[in-house]
Amino acid sequence: MADRHFDVLIVGAGISGIGAACHLTRECPGKTYRLLERRHAIGGTWDLFRYPGIRSDSDMYTFAYHFRPWGETKVLADGHKIKKYIEDTAAEYGVPEHIDYGRTVLTADWSSADAQWTVVAKDEASGKTETYTSRYLLGCTGYYNYDGGYRPFFPGEDRFQGQIVHPQHWPEDLDYAGKRVVIIGSGATTITLVPAMAETAGHVTMLQRSPTYIIALPDDDTIAAAMRKARIPEKVVYKVSRARNIALQRTFYQLTRRRPKVARKLVLGAVKRQLPPNVDIKHFTPAYNPWDQRLCVVPNGDLFKALRNGSASVVTDHIESFTEHGIKLKSGDELPADIIVTATGLDMQMMGGVHASVDGEPVVPRDRVVYKGVMLDGVPNAILVIGYTNASWTLKADLAAEYFCRVIRHMDEHGYTTVVAEAQPDDRTDESVMGAALTSGYIQRGNAVMPRQGRRKPWKVLNDYVRDAPVLRRGAIDDGVLKFGRAGARPAKTAKKAARSAG
Repeated sequence: MADRHFDVLIVGAGISGIGAACHLTRECPGKTYRLLERRHAIGGTWDLFRYPGIRSDSDMYTFAYHFRPWGETKVLADGHKIKKYIEDTAAEYGVPEHIDYGRTVLTADWSSADAQWTVVAKDEASGKTETYTSRYLLGCTGYYNYDGGYRPFFPGEDRFQGQIVHPQHWPEDLDYAGKRVVIIGSGATTITLVPAMAETAGHVTMLQRSPTYIIALPDDDTIAAAMRKARIPEKVVYKVSRARNIALQRTFYQLTRRRPKVARKLVLGAVKRQLPPNVDIKHFTPAYNPWDQRLCVVPNGDLFKALRNGSASVVTDHIESFTEHGIKLKSGDELPADIIVTATGLDMQMMGGVHASVDGEPVVPRDRVVYKGVMLDGVPNAILVIGYTNASWTLKADLAAEYFCRVIRHMDEHGYTTVVAEAQPDDRTDESVMGAALTSGYIQRGNAVMPRQGRRKPWKVLNDYVRDAPVLRRGAIDDGVLKFGRAGARPAKTAKKAARSAG
């Protein structure tokens, strides 16, 4: 057991887990840590997804870590470049030597008597279980199920004589050259796949039940490129570009909330200018306001180029059934297909399916309120990293890791060994941490598993980097909500836990 005891255990070696490990190295250099990663490589999402054209849907100056510049001018980066960026960042901070690959975390139990977590993981190669212990636990697994995406059943699937593919499990040998492809969906995955596959497929049809707002951005950041050409130091280029993009993101988001009609007119006007005459703007005109669902971004308008040159088309309709040679629509039309791609979304899951408990009491995330967007009430010495839904994921992941390091240093300075956020019954609402504003399908499905948020600070999730950053980077650690203790002292039962016990 001794050789598997660490100050910090991090579950997941994706962009959040690697970032957390780097922050520990930078800000808590004396702490021992281990990352448990079920896959056999660094990268998380960027190692899992292999479909054609995979790229970020956030600009890289805000999606990259704040402490390590993104050194290219591309606004939306290809998946393999993001993976390499994460790998290079990990290597720079010596993180790979701290990773145990092929480890699926099964359970995590907190003991107040011992003031530590006991984590049981399965070695996928041998099938044996291993036990780790730690003072702190970081959940950096994201919020979707890596084993399978959201996949509704369509009538008649068994009759279809072609191939059905889900983007989350893309076959390496899939040959779609010259073939008719129908992609079901309208989100970021679909709008990435359409132009990428259209380059070699016979024809690609984007079949959507309802439209999504789409914004075209230049492929390269011309301002950043000009700054580099002027030999401005890379760190300055990155800092300036990052601050600018954060401000632009927030300004546009606020416009969509305060003046939705104006924002809608701007987005649809830009789309209309890029569409060919034979494509109706109705296919890109959602019934909801901008940012009621996450906006999709296309570099250099590549999706619209595919529509203009005829290699792709878009259909808005409902599926009646699959047929032997395609999809029959409720309108009566039939779309011929050799390959059908079901880009139908993610299956939401917290902590990668880990069964967690506190002194034997199961931790059900949906029953917990989140503190400052980073801790679950009643769960000691643990951080749960959930990125932003209305901005780049990593902006919040960075802040969560920085805050966690601040908490550790505070505890060391005062001789504490335990910390827990304690919510009161009236702190809780029925609103998910994902917020009520977003109406995307995966957000609605996630409502069943995601933690709750409160009606006021520090339980209210702001989803606002500009307001979160000062609080998490410089705000008081001992704020009267967090409860600190020492080993052997069982945390006081919160009012909510007492109510659950009484019930």
